[in-house]
Amino acid sequence: MISEKDILQALQSVPGPDGKTPLPRSGAVAGVTTVGGKVYLSIAIDPEKSMTLEPMRRAAEETLKKMPGVAGATVTLTSDRPQGSSRPAPAAAAPGPRAQAASRQSSIPGIERIIAVASGKGGVGKSTTAANLALGLAARGWRVGILDADIYGPSMPRLFGLKGKPESDGKTMKPLEAFGVKVMSIGFLVEEDTAMIWRGPMVQSALTQMMRDVTWGDLDCLVVDMPPGTGDAQLTMAQTVPLKGAVIVSTPQDLALIDARRAVAMFGKVNVPVLGVVENMSYFLCPKCGERSDIFAHGGARHEAERMGVPFLGEVPLHMAIRENSDAGLPPVAADPGGAHAAIYRDIAARVAESLGGAGVARPFPKIVIE
Repeated sequence: MISEKDILQALQSVPGPDGKTPLPRSGAVAGVTTVGGKVYLSIAIDPEKSMTLEPMRRAAEETLKKMPGVAGATVTLTSDRPQGSSRPAPAAAAPGPRAQAASRQSSIPGIERIIAVASGKGGVGKSTTAANLALGLAARGWRVGILDADIYGPSMPRLFGLKGKPESDGKTMKPLEAFGVKVMSIGFLVEEDTAMIWRGPMVQSALTQMMRDVTWGDLDCLVVDMPPGTGDAQLTMAQTVPLKGAVIVSTPQDLALIDARRAVAMFGKVNVPVLGVVENMSYFLCPKCGERSDIFAHGGARHEAERMGVPFLGEVPLHMAIRENSDAGLPPVAADPGGAHAAIYRDIAARVAESLGGAGVARPFPKIVIE
């Protein structure tokens, strides 16, 4: 068992942000944790110095990887300060050209495009949309992966009907696969009912590992299912990988649209283009009589997209079949490729693909047989 004391002792040889004081004594260690023999370390810095302190981060990571009993290590730079630190927190700075340059230098080999699916709040069907968007892109002939970045509430294992842990060689993990899409989620590494009580730096470390320590292979697109809100995970993604764009998911009512505006504004501040807005639960179709009811109002997301000057990608109904298939691990695009709901998601995927600059070649999903 690797202890925090052993980790900090090993890091004594690594100079901290000032270039002289040993890292553990510098007051910059924002968090240390171990999961399954892997070490996650966060170092709090002034975000303006992220480029110049990259050698320190690499030195700390290499030092940890050489420790006996360590299967892997991920070190991230953060602006969070450790609890109880007497040192003042560095001033927050909006990511600018330097952050964008860092992103370009941090692309993931083999992955041509990375897009985020986000929402300003939870409960709007973001994960279901992300899963079916990924499958819709795969149906166009794209090589697609999906990263479940919602550390606190991972949904992809259930949505794709996947169980088990990823294979690992001690350095990298192999993503699981379903319906031709590669999937990685923290939900594969912990039990479904386990509460992830992690502070921001630990979330950033986990996201970094799931992006960079996974053998994704060659992908045309990696879809990232973001957690709700506009916090650490979103900033980590925007500053560490070159996002090609973001898809915003909202329901039609005013309360959800307020948060959707925040999500659009957040991506604007970090120079990530918004590919469009999806109105989920747009209307309800009675499964018995087919009557339509606008439970959450209707058209709000379309009007909001027009107001903000971003594309409107489509309306997805509130329907029992979508819920039932999703709970059963059979996303509509894969479970019923010729169905009306699959067609809606495929249309959304087509609009996203067009924005990303790739048409693809349509291919059928393997037939699903339930015995």
